[in-house]
Amino acid sequence: MHSWVTVLLATSAYATAVAQEQQVLVNPPSKTSTTSDVPDWFKTRPQSYQGNISRTQDYTPYYPRANGLGVDEYPHPPGSNITQMHMIHRHGSRYPTVYEGEDLQEWADNISNAISLGARFKKKLAFLNNWSYKLGAEMLVTRGRQELFDSGVLNFYNYGALFNNETKIVVRTTTQDRMLKSAENFLSGFFNLEWTEKANLLAMIEHFNFNTSLMAVYACPRSQDLFGNYSLLPLNEWKNNYLQHRTRKLRRLSHNYNWTVEDSYKAQQLCAYETVAVGYSPFCRLFHYKDWKGFAYASDILFTASSGFQSPVGRALGITWVEEFLARVQGLPFNPLGNTAANMTLNTNPITFPVNQSLYLDFAHDNILVSVLTAFGLKQFNKYLPPDGPPDGQEFHSGKIVPFAARLNIEIIWAPYKVKRHRSHDVNKDPYIRGTEDTYYVHFLLNQRTIPLHDSFKKCEYRSDGWCELSTFLRIQSRSLKKANFDLSCTGNWTLGNYRDVHDGVPPKSWY
Repeated sequence: MHSWVTVLLATSAYATAVAQEQQVLVNPPSKTSTTSDVPDWFKTRPQSYQGNISRTQDYTPYYPRANGLGVDEYPHPPGSNITQMHMIHRHGSRYPTVYEGEDLQEWADNISNAISLGARFKKKLAFLNNWSYKLGAEMLVTRGRQELFDSGVLNFYNYGALFNNETKIVVRTTTQDRMLKSAENFLSGFFNLEWTEKANLLAMIEHFNFNTSLMAVYACPRSQDLFGNYSLLPLNEWKNNYLQHRTRKLRRLSHNYNWTVEDSYKAQQLCAYETVAVGYSPFCRLFHYKDWKGFAYASDILFTASSGFQSPVGRALGITWVEEFLARVQGLPFNPLGNTAANMTLNTNPITFPVNQSLYLDFAHDNILVSVLTAFGLKQFNKYLPPDGPPDGQEFHSGKIVPFAARLNIEIIWAPYKVKRHRSHDVNKDPYIRGTEDTYYVHFLLNQRTIPLHDSFKKCEYRSDGWCELSTFLRIQSRSLKKANFDLSCTGNWTLGNYRDVHDGVPPKSWY
C-alpha cells in the first residue's frame, strides 16, 4: 500500500472497517443440479427480462444503461483527441451498512421471536421457519471487487493513452474500507497489481468534522435533517401504495404473525443484499415485476429528496466536486469564491491536488454522485417525483443512475475544426465544418451513455451527439457555486418544509 494511504490510516482511527466480512449462508433452492435451476437474479434489465427481480434500486449490480438518455452514441471524429478525462465512481456492490444491518437484524430477530411463540410460515414463506440473518456489513462483496476491477480494465481501454508513464497520477478516495478497496481494485484493473508504481492513492478521512468533496455530508450539518420525516413521509406514502396488494398475499401465508408493509419492504431489501452477496435469495421469489418497479421508485424518492433536485442540500453536497472539476479542467489552483466542503489543506497543495493531469480518478458514494449531477444543473433529472406514483417522462431512476459501481466520465475532446451539430453514423461523411477553428468539447457519460447537455442548458446548442463546446460549458458553470448557496443550504437558518416545495436543489425562499 502506498505511503500516503498508510500515513492517513495511521492518523485516523476511522479508517478501520466497521465490520468484518462473514460467511453468508442462505437456504438453497429446492432443486439442485450440475446445470443449476437457480434463477439468474443478476439480470437487471427490464427491457429484456420480466422475471421476479429486474430492478433493485441503488442495490443493483452494475450494468451499462440498456437505453440511452435521448441521443445516440457516436465515435470521436477522425483527427480528434480526448485530452482529459474526469471520473467520479461509486464503490462496488457491498453488504448492508451498519445502520441498515442493524435494522435488518432487528427484523430477523422479530421473525425468530414470533416463531418461538408459535408463528409459522407456509408455501413461499416457509423458508423463514429456519432462516436467520448472516450478512456482513459495510464491506465490498466478491461481486463488488469484480465490478471495480472490470471497470478499471474498461477505462484503461478507453483512456489508458492519457496516462503519462513518466509521472504518477494522484487518485482520490476516502478512508472507508469499501472506498479504499474499490479504488485499489479499479487501479489493479486499469494498471496491474503493481499499480502503486503508477499512482499515488490519496485516502481522505471520511468522518464528522473532516471535509472532503467525496463525502460532503460531514461538512453540511443541515443535510442530517433530511433523514427524518422529510424523506420518510413521501417514502412511506409510496410504500403503503405499491406494497399493499403483495402484503395482503403474504399475510395469508403467515400464521400467528401479522405481516405488514414494512415486512414486505424488508424482504425486498434482503432479496437485493443476499443476491449481491451470494448470487441468490429466497426472498426474491416473493415478489412480482410490478413490485420491483415500486421498489425502484421508492429509492428514486429517497435519492431525489436527500441528494437531488428535491433536496434543499442537493446542489450543496455536489458543488465541491464541481468546483474541483472546474479548477482541474482549466489547470487553475483551487480557489472557489465561496464556502464549500473542500479540504483546503489538501486542495491548496499541488502535491495532493494537482491540476496538470490528463486523467482524474475519484471514488465516492452514490449520494455524492447524484448531488454532482444536481450541482452541475443537469435538469433533465429534476422532474418532481410525487409520492403517489411515477410521473410520465420520469428520467431520474436511481437504479440506472447509481447502481453499484456507477460512474460519471467527463471527456474533454479537442477537434481540429468545429464538429457538425448533426452527426452521421456513415463513416464516409465528413464530420467537420471545414475552415473553422479548432474547438474543445465536453462530453458527459453516465454509466457508458451520453448525457445530452443541450437538454439542461439552452446555451449548449442542440447536438445529436450531446456534446457542448467547452468554453460555453465553463461560462455556464461559473454560476454554479452561487446557485448552490452552500452557506444557506448547509448552515442556514431555514425551517424544513414539505418535500413538494423543493425543485432546484436549494431551500426555497418560503422556508426562510
